[in-house]
Amino acid sequence: IWRTSAEWAVLVPGGLAGSDQTAASSHTESAASPSGLRAFRVTTRCNLTTLKEKQVKEIQGLTTNLLLPIIYLLTFCIGLPTNLLALWILVFRTKRRPSTALLINLTVIDCLLFLVLPFRIVYHFRGNHWELGEPLCRIVMAMLYGNMYSSVWSLAFVAVDRYVAVVHPFGAKRLRSRRWSLGLTAAVWMVMLAAMLPLLLSRQTYPLDDPNITTCHDALPESVQENYFLPYFATLFTTCFLVPFIVVMFCHGAVLRTLLAEGRKYCHAIEVTLLMILMFVAFLLPCNVLLILTYSDSWPDGEDLYVHYMTSLAFSTFNSCFHPFVFYFVSRDCRERTRNALCCIPDMEDKPSSRGTRTSSSAGQRSKVTLLTMTSLQGTPDPAARGQHDDMTVS
Repeated sequence: IWRTSAEWAVLVPGGLAGSDQTAASSHTESAASPSGLRAFRVTTRCNLTTLKEKQVKEIQGLTTNLLLPIIYLLTFCIGLPTNLLALWILVFRTKRRPSTALLINLTVIDCLLFLVLPFRIVYHFRGNHWELGEPLCRIVMAMLYGNMYSSVWSLAFVAVDRYVAVVHPFGAKRLRSRRWSLGLTAAVWMVMLAAMLPLLLSRQTYPLDDPNITTCHDALPESVQENYFLPYFATLFTTCFLVPFIVVMFCHGAVLRTLLAEGRKYCHAIEVTLLMILMFVAFLLPCNVLLILTYSDSWPDGEDLYVHYMTSLAFSTFNSCFHPFVFYFVSRDCRERTRNALCCIPDMEDKPSSRGTRTSSSAGQRSKVTLLTMTSLQGTPDPAARGQHDDMTVS
């Protein structure tokens, strides 16, 4: 809440990180903002905030008004149809197994992100001007950050599931039960709600005097930023990115070591595992590192990190576009199911012939491995079974 004309506001991650405010008069020169925070002062005219020329250029520049909405638009156009198709295949064309719940949950979370991206697209195209009211701004920002960190934990749980299935295949049948998958799914939604709650309970829209716009999570009072959002984002970074990042690196590292020990037989599975690690590092690591650097104001010489952070945040949404291709469409069996579904061709496993029974068994086994598992065929002495496993994809 704005208290007096001497109140200060800062541009924050998810919004604008401006340069040091230069006083316009001897009176304003005597008013000092807290050390280490780049602030701009609230004016006495209707309690509206004003920006310096450099900040105005940033908030009305091509990067924020053109590049960011184009990135979000590409994410929306690619990610929504592919994730909806993957969700339909998982729900209606895939045999139900405990691990399937993790994939369905991850896909639903990704689809929720795509539902709020159009609001950010319009917001940026209109010069970072929000006209849809405070409640909707809170919901959009809460969904944006809640999706990011629930998706991070979903990927961590997927990594744990693969670790158990690949590294400890004989204990996997006992551990990886329906209760196991439901518990992990519930944990993801608890993370999402916890990440969203502080954003839903705090004011997000503030009007600016120059330029004459209303921002959504782009300008906040300094006291709120320092005492509320800085601890909030620091906690999110530690518990919802750093911890799951360590889990992902450990689990995928152990999976890679196990697969490499098996030789070229699992070459495709090794490539998929490396792709998962690369996807996590490329899309999620830069965004979160820049987030904590910007919010802690620890960049040397007070250099503005806003544009860099916002660009990395936009690119991080591509992570949700790649999930269907890495987890589902990379599998030959899943591609066949998708092609059959689009062409209205029934699955082979639905055919009653004896050959269909064998095909069903083979397809079902491939699906089992595609859906985050590597079964205990690693320890199976049957050469035929091991030979059949050569074409399977672990993802």
